[in-house]
Amino acid sequence: MKKVAVIMGSANDLPTVQKALDTLAAFGVPAQAHIFSAHRTPLETRNFALSAREEGYGVLIAAAGMAAHLAGALAAATTLPVIGIPIKAGSLDGMDALLSTVQMPSGIPVAAVGIDGATNAALLAVEILAVEDAALAEKLAARREADRQKALAADRDLNAGK
Repeated sequence: MKKVAVIMGSANDLPTVQKALDTLAAFGVPAQAHIFSAHRTPLETRNFALSAREEGYGVLIAAAGMAAHLAGALAAATTLPVIGIPIKAGSLDGMDALLSTVQMPSGIPVAAVGIDGATNAALLAVEILAVEDAALAEKLAARREADRQKALAADRDLNAGK
């Protein structure tokens, strides 16, 4: 199975990124976290992206706040799918990070989830890997059914005794 790299621009992003790591672990997807910055460690960021495929990665997740150039910097150096997590930070509450993540130039795509959407980023990574992994696709289907049952149970609890 391919690995997923979860890269954050700062150690401050770990509380949000941990949700992605936990979700990947729940699916049995091997993941490795790194701290690379598009601005403070541009060479290391680029070198990681350039070697990611050969290192066994299938998807890269990039979490960054404010200017949020990390996902784009990674995508510019690899043809692997890159998923951006805009992090809520600074005076614009993550809107700057969201716009920086989704406004990529033609030819360098980055998928983006909502602000602080680490769980969805991990689920999207699992979906990408599940295209060629039937067992992973079955785990996704089971997760969806469990979520469905949980929602139906909440509805039953809400309306019990009415």
